[in-house]
Amino acid sequence: MTVREFYAALDARFPCSLSWDWDNDGISCTADLDASVSGIYISLDPTEDAVNAAIERGCNILLTHHPMLFRGLKTVDGHDTGTRKVIRLIQNGVTAMAFHTRLDAAEGGVNDVLAARLGLTNVEPFGDDSNPAGKPIGRVGTLPEAMDAKAFAETVKAALHLPAVVFAGCGKPVRRVAVLGGSGDEDIAAAVAAGADTYVTGELRYHQLCDAPYGEINLIMAGHFHTEAPVLDVLERVARELCPHVPVRVERYTRVEML
Repeated sequence: MTVREFYAALDARFPCSLSWDWDNDGISCTADLDASVSGIYISLDPTEDAVNAAIERGCNILLTHHPMLFRGLKTVDGHDTGTRKVIRLIQNGVTAMAFHTRLDAAEGGVNDVLAARLGLTNVEPFGDDSNPAGKPIGRVGTLPEAMDAKAFAETVKAALHLPAVVFAGCGKPVRRVAVLGGSGDEDIAAAVAAGADTYVTGELRYHQLCDAPYGEINLIMAGHFHTEAPVLDVLERVARELCPHVPVRVERYTRVEML
């Protein structure tokens, strides 16, 4: 399979029609789309560590959730992390590709995986805003039995292998839970409108947490990385299905830590 064919197969599963207009996912950098796939390195983020690891392991695809390039480069001189990555990738024949907001919205993507990890059933999309394809990104579902809110926060911490979560309760027990991996500070009202008593996301604003005890919904902030990292299992599974005879490596850590 060529790099071009590998990308096309992933694009068929997670189509770019699901990406937000402001997003810049897809192929960020390539030296040769017609090269045969020699190895696939998977990471949530296209950091310099991930770039170097892909090269060291002989992988010519760096597959990530977050795109490597969001804004245009004005100078490629190696004096900053962004341009160093581009130079290193091209020099070593590695293609960087990302599946970002399309993987958030897609069936079986970031938020379906997060909902499953937290034990939710009867899961359905939620969100005031949809991408151009009309697919809300968030998910909302129910727990088999109602739980105390603090006990559920402990469940989230254990399920996502976290040292800590930030919890702000409104006094309601937990039964109907909305989830949105990554940054979800703009979707609290949508979670309430979907009937959720609890909202789990990666990032919230300080004033939203302060206001939660006086509001309508329990808030749990579980970290951008940790609420999205479970989708690495999906990317690994798909990569192995498409390229069963090449090495597939997965980076499952971040240097941004919760201590």
